[in-house]
Amino acid sequence: MQNILYSFEPTTGVLYKEDNYVIMTTTHKEKYKCILPLVTSGDEEEEKDYKGPNPRELLEPLFKQSSCSYRIESYWTYEVCHGKHIRQYHEEKESGQKVNIHEYYLGNMLAKNLLSEKEQEAEEKQKSKEIPTKNIEGQMTPYYPVGMGNGTPCSLKQNRPRSSTVMYICHPESKHEILSVAEVTTCEYEVVILTPLLCNHPKYRFRASPVNDIFCQSLPGSPFKPLTLRQLEQQEEILRVPFRRNKEEDLQSTKEERFPAIHKPIAVGSQPMLTVGTTHISKLTDDQLIKEFLSGSYCFHGGVGWWKYEFCYGKHVHQYHEDKDSGKTSVVVGTWNQEEHIEWAKKNTARAYHLQDDGTQTVRMVSHFYGNGDICDITDKPRQVTVKLKCKESDSPHAVTVYMLEPHSCQYILGVESPVICKILDTADENGLLSLPN
Repeated sequence: MQNILYSFEPTTGVLYKEDNYVIMTTTHKEKYKCILPLVTSGDEEEEKDYKGPNPRELLEPLFKQSSCSYRIESYWTYEVCHGKHIRQYHEEKESGQKVNIHEYYLGNMLAKNLLSEKEQEAEEKQKSKEIPTKNIEGQMTPYYPVGMGNGTPCSLKQNRPRSSTVMYICHPESKHEILSVAEVTTCEYEVVILTPLLCNHPKYRFRASPVNDIFCQSLPGSPFKPLTLRQLEQQEEILRVPFRRNKEEDLQSTKEERFPAIHKPIAVGSQPMLTVGTTHISKLTDDQLIKEFLSGSYCFHGGVGWWKYEFCYGKHVHQYHEDKDSGKTSVVVGTWNQEEHIEWAKKNTARAYHLQDDGTQTVRMVSHFYGNGDICDITDKPRQVTVKLKCKESDSPHAVTVYMLEPHSCQYILGVESPVICKILDTADENGLLSLPN
């Protein structure tokens, strides 16, 4: 089903044929000659001409860089290390800072699971005939599946291993977020990942329903536009004036029309980082998450490649690597000392503002100093880190973006961006210290 839009000015780029028209008469006896557009599909032509990499080759950089994406829920956290494994886990800290981890592997990608080049080519030729699609928020969306087996044995299925299908879908401005995790049958899962890498392949791009403009011309004795339409436009203009938006909002609106629902662009920074996507959860859980975050009992994790990062608000920033053979290697990047931070805040900007159009100021970001980390081999001084907590609007209200920079040897900047932080930034005092919102 195609959408129809009536226009009284020809639309740029739309082909019209003069003899393809209908005569329409309004209730006020106004007559118009409406020319129908020639419907063409440029997408189909582009798909036929496409000679670029296949979807697996497009995703290869993601599999090779050892990156992981995370999804935080009220109890479980999901970890997808692309091309390697899917893990579901829950951490509990006991007295003495001992951490108990309850975990299941929902799938592993072993070397023997990887197809040979010839098998891949044959598989791609077969798959190219029909791209699988999934209904996501009412939109049939093409995806590329990657199967993972050999997970933790499932007691409900005679100890057969858990398995998952990872569905990669195109999202032009995403950072490989986890959109959803679902158990479709007992111990069998579907994981949907948003990635920009597939968008280079025309068959995996999201297709919005085409809107074809019908160009209408007034016949002799009729006004340029019908009376009823002019009255409607005048009413809309009256209603629109008090709520006129700025250019940035207009631009965002245009983007939202191009990518409706889950296809809305997600605003992210330009620095290399790993995003952590989650689902919508209740306000009760939301308030509890904020409370636990500010108490330091709930920590954010992130990182790409060899090192991962743990940030516990008001406690510490750790850098660590986990290896099956050698175990966990951990480096203390910085620890919290409120007095040291307050001294640091006297010489640095701990609370940054954003000026709204109406002249009011809102807190945009707070910066906290964590010092007294492990001694650095290069400088022979303790490591230290500035943690920048920033509001980040996102379709997922509890998505988290975590990234680390090292502008100087063993002096770091840890960026933490999330909609969760938006809810508490306005509580920041002159030193940037946060508290529970009223």
